[in-house]
Amino acid sequence: MTAPSGRAASVGLVLGGALSVHFGSAVAALLFPRVGVPGTVTLRLAIGAVLMLLVCRPRLRGHDRADWLAVGAFGLALAGMNSVFYQAIERIPLGPAVTLEVLGPLTLSVLTARRWTAWCWAGLALAGVALLGQGGFDRLHPAGAGLALGAGALWAAYIVCSARVGGRFPRADGLALALALAALLTLPFGLADAGARLWQPGAVALGAGLALLASVLPYTLELLALRRLATSTFAVLMSLGPALAALAGWLILGQDLHPVEVLAIGLVVVASIGAVRAAAPRAGAPPDGGPTPQPGAPLSAADAPPGAPR
Repeated sequence: MTAPSGRAASVGLVLGGALSVHFGSAVAALLFPRVGVPGTVTLRLAIGAVLMLLVCRPRLRGHDRADWLAVGAFGLALAGMNSVFYQAIERIPLGPAVTLEVLGPLTLSVLTARRWTAWCWAGLALAGVALLGQGGFDRLHPAGAGLALGAGALWAAYIVCSARVGGRFPRADGLALALALAALLTLPFGLADAGARLWQPGAVALGAGLALLASVLPYTLELLALRRLATSTFAVLMSLGPALAALAGWLILGQDLHPVEVLAIGLVVVASIGAVRAAAPRAGAPPDGGPTPQPGAPLSAADAPPGAPR
């Protein structure tokens, strides 16, 4: 059993990692005027991939075709998730964007829970989305809202691919290789859109900060936390994402929210926590007869935390 002090430290690590991810998204928004959205995605993925490859030094030999197909799907999900999400936050505030995006992992949790209570939480989330669009999504920009929902679908794909790659590659090797592939996939678009602006010192500095905040730091903190924290607790903490994103948008980007939008974000946060709890196995009854996830174990689709290196 985890000691109270160790558990509190692990909770702090998870929350620190989540804050890092969403403050990283705010930094990405600051990069848009300099290099555009494709250029920002390229800098974030390329620098993040280089850092992860240097740290992990993944082994390239000894993997079969199925392993590389899993990495390929993971890389596609990463490239798509980052590209679509950044297109969304160029058009709508960060808090509402993450609120809509988190519906992807929430849907995955509901579908894998196989319990009627999960559908109740899904209904609460839909009520939050309805509140978010009260008076129409024109304030949020319809295209931005649609892109955020699309990013949520890719987020769900990321979770499934992450679980498959995690079972085939040791440590974070699969993530490092997938990040490298995602960087290669987005590089032509970044070069075509931003050109030489990508290499300006200010852009590179912001890109390095974005890569550290959005990938290296949160992944490291979460990895340390999962050594002592149950995966279900980790998933619940990561469900606070929309609220943390709204905080980052307010502090860094000056994005104010209407009271009804704050309530909507709160409903989606509560629904996400409830759905994760509903997806967790009952005490003494692991899902599908499998082993009960232990602290530090890889997350399955049923655990579906709304958190990803982004």
